[in-house]
Amino acid sequence: MLKIQNLSCGYDTIFSFGQQKNLEFVLQDINLTVEKGQIFGIIGPNGAGKTTLLKAISRILKPKKGKILLDGKDIWQMSFRGLAKKIALVPQTFNSIDMTVEEFVLLGRIPHIKKFQFLESKEDLKVAQNCIKLTEIWELKDQLISNISGGERQLALIAKALTQQPRLLLLDEPSLHLDIAHQVKILDLIKRLNEEFKLTVVMVLHDLNLASEYCEKLVLLNEGKVYQVGTPKEILNSHIIKEVYKTEVLVEENPFSSKPYILLVSQKREVSNEKRVNSDLYGRW
Repeated sequence: MLKIQNLSCGYDTIFSFGQQKNLEFVLQDINLTVEKGQIFGIIGPNGAGKTTLLKAISRILKPKKGKILLDGKDIWQMSFRGLAKKIALVPQTFNSIDMTVEEFVLLGRIPHIKKFQFLESKEDLKVAQNCIKLTEIWELKDQLISNISGGERQLALIAKALTQQPRLLLLDEPSLHLDIAHQVKILDLIKRLNEEFKLTVVMVLHDLNLASEYCEKLVLLNEGKVYQVGTPKEILNSHIIKEVYKTEVLVEENPFSSKPYILLVSQKREVSNEKRVNSDLYGRW
């Protein structure tokens, strides 16, 4: 469904401490394929280019080189309206605005509004209300979007994206700043949308355990390049994680899902183990 070919992109300039600086390409020679109906996760350390890749797929950021194909067609040759009917993006955050949850979700119908249509149709309202019910925030529909909690706002963002009726849903850190209950609720919802509506999902995740549990396939980015693509079992092992994240972990098997489960090893324990090994060696010497 989605094919990325030799993609290189980044930002021409950045501003640091009031000074303008040139920036090299953030992503270099990215090649990826996302199959229809897949939940595809993008993982990697801070600064690896995860959000940049999502911006490129959603056409926020123009490639310096390469192509992004959706159903075989270059996304930069598609109209904005046509693309917005196929791809919807759920960002990390957004500026709060003075409108109700229902009004906010209705913004997702903009790509479907016909020429000379100045108000939402009954069909637009029906689609938006169905998405509000689907994300289980119906009781919030008349509340101001600025007055609801972070988890509820994330569900409203997903409802707005679904109101576009996309075939590909992009999510940038959907579990960011949420407690464990909201993390599970949102990712369970995404899994249900994928299974019931055959919605293809590409999402950026920092939490490797959530990526392991909910994604069928992962791409691990490191320093702007693809380090490895594969299933959670193929990618999430202690050797690869130490190589990329520069930290010790213990990887076990989740007894419920049989997926990899990552356990952190504190630096204090690492140092303690190192001292014990050195002490043993010294004793034998």
